[in-house]
Amino acid sequence: MQSSRRDAARIIWLLRRAFYAVEAEKDARLRSTGVSAAHYAILVNIGGFPGLTSAELARRLQVTPQNITGLVSKLESTGWIERRTHPVHSHVRELYLTAEGRTALSLADGQVAGLEESVVARLTASEADELRSTLLKIESMHFE
Repeated sequence: MQSSRRDAARIIWLLRRAFYAVEAEKDARLRSTGVSAAHYAILVNIGGFPGLTSAELARRLQVTPQNITGLVSKLESTGWIERRTHPVHSHVRELYLTAEGRTALSLADGQVAGLEESVVARLTASEADELRSTLLKIESMHFE
């Protein structure tokens, strides 16, 4: 088998290509809502876990705190999130969605849900279950 043909059949290469294909479509769909993919990831996490700190958010998204700082500031200036002082630890600032942020997240979620439906519609129910199970198994692997 030629190297390029062998590489194209590798599972990790196929995972990468599938990821980028879905990301490109997600970006296109999100563009219509005015929410970028990076902002969507932040809104989803703050919406699901109100009161996260920027450091916790960075860990959840597997990015550096420096990357989060600019994105959080942008979302705060847009009026989609707000920082509140922790009730016990006054030096800690927690992140919360505003009403406008919840609206933006809802619109973006609708687009992402539509994409999910498009992907799943191309699979049988058992294929979708097997894919979900396999991806969760891969995600939980600890590589040395």
